[in-house]
Amino acid sequence: MSSPESLRIVVVAPPTLHPGSPDAAALDEAERSRNLRIGLLASGHNIVAVLPADGFLPERIAQIQPDMIIVDAQSESRDTLEHVVMSTRDQRRAIVLFTDDADTSGVGDAIAAGVSAYVVAGLAPERIKPVLDVAMARFRHEQVLRSELADARSQLSDRKLIERAKGLLMSRQGLSEDEAYARLRRSAMDRGLRLGEVAQRLLDVADMLA
Repeated sequence: MSSPESLRIVVVAPPTLHPGSPDAAALDEAERSRNLRIGLLASGHNIVAVLPADGFLPERIAQIQPDMIIVDAQSESRDTLEHVVMSTRDQRRAIVLFTDDADTSGVGDAIAAGVSAYVVAGLAPERIKPVLDVAMARFRHEQVLRSELADARSQLSDRKLIERAKGLLMSRQGLSEDEAYARLRRSAMDRGLRLGEVAQRLLDVADMLA
């Protein structure tokens, strides 16, 4: 597991702005983006790529395999964030959103979508490292919780399958509950499978022969 200092980071950023742009808002955005990257580099983080939020983003992220994705977004951050979330749907990654959009009404949706930290403009470069440290810790904690929840659901599903398979053996072969369970367990051990897998196979065969 990577330490915070060695995180491989992909920055998803708006299109590069042309130097000398007379647009004050664009200049502010460029300065904020510059400070963000300075803060990342000063903290010892490894920016492995700066990518646009386009249709190729999922493929590029899958190829690069970063530890964290930082969304450096303009006011249209919701569209950018949607691209990033879709890109991490199959393999979750820590996501940190830096935006100049003062409208925080979408924070709840962003967190629910998988964003570990949501930061509105004004973050000094020296504060970036602690923000990322906390975001990564939160992401890892949530990954543990997701894994535990998935395990609990799998165990519950297995128990239901085992009960159905035992009932099938008891009714069709006149076995007691203990005998039916012992047969399932022996079959699982002989085949190197989980009890739930053996139970599912038995039920599938029974359905085919019904």
